[in-house]
Amino acid sequence: MFEPHISVQNLNIAYGERQVLKDITVDIPRNRITAIIGPSGCGKSTLLKSMNRLIELADGVKISGKVLVDGVNVFDKGIDVTDLRKKMGLIAQTPNPLPMSIYDNVAYGPRIHGTNDKNNLDKRVEQCLQAAGLWDEVKDRLKDPASRLSAGQQQRLCLARALAIKPEVLLCDEPTSALDPISSQCIEEQLIKLSKNYTIVFVTHILRQARRLADHVIFLYLGELVEQGPAEKVFSKPDNPRTKAYIEGVFG
Repeated sequence: MFEPHISVQNLNIAYGERQVLKDITVDIPRNRITAIIGPSGCGKSTLLKSMNRLIELADGVKISGKVLVDGVNVFDKGIDVTDLRKKMGLIAQTPNPLPMSIYDNVAYGPRIHGTNDKNNLDKRVEQCLQAAGLWDEVKDRLKDPASRLSAGQQQRLCLARALAIKPEVLLCDEPTSALDPISSQCIEEQLIKLSKNYTIVFVTHILRQARRLADHVIFLYLGELVEQGPAEKVFSKPDNPRTKAYIEGVFG
C-alpha cells in the first residue's frame, strides 16, 4: 500500500458535448513517479491538467467530481488557484522558456512570490539548475538569453523554473516528445532523482519510457480508467485484457 498524495474521485470532464473523462477514480502515490498511458485522445493530458485546474482555460469545459491534493479538493470555491499552481509545477511538451536570461527564467517565479533578496535568489537559481542537471553547462553564462540554449537544455531550464517555486508535485505532459534521445535521457535521469522528494505525474505515449521510469501506472482508454497499479505488475501481469493488448501493440 502507498500514501496517496492526489486522489481523483468520480471525475467527469467534457468539452461541450464531447465527454473526455468518464467517472475517473484513482489514487496517485506520494514521492513516486506515476505514468499516465494510453492511445492518443484518451484523456491523458486532460487528467493531468485537471490536477492544477489548467483544464479550466479550455472553452466550454464542464467538470464534475473531485481532485483531492493533500485531502483538499482543488475545485472547492475557496481555493486560491495561484497557490495551487505554485504547489503543482507543470512541464509542457515543448520547451517554453521566457524571453529573458537563463538566470531570470529561474528567478522569475520566486520574484513573483516575493523573493527579491539577491543572495537568496542566487542560491535558489543555482540549486534549481543543479537539480535539473543544467548548472555545469550554464554557470558561466547565466546572463545569456535562454533562447540560445538547445531544445534539451531549454526543457531542463523549464524544469529548473518549475522547481524554483518549491512545488510538491511535478506534472509532466510528454516532456521529452520534442527532444533528441540524449536530451530525453537526461530529463528522465533528473526525474528519477527528483522523485525522492517530489510526487511526479507524467503523461507519455512511449511505453518504453513508462517502463523505465514509472513506479505506478494509470491506463486510460476512450476516457475511461481501464487499469491502475504498480508498474511492474501492470506491465508484466495486467488484469484487464485491453491493457495487455495495448502493451503488446495490438492497438494504439
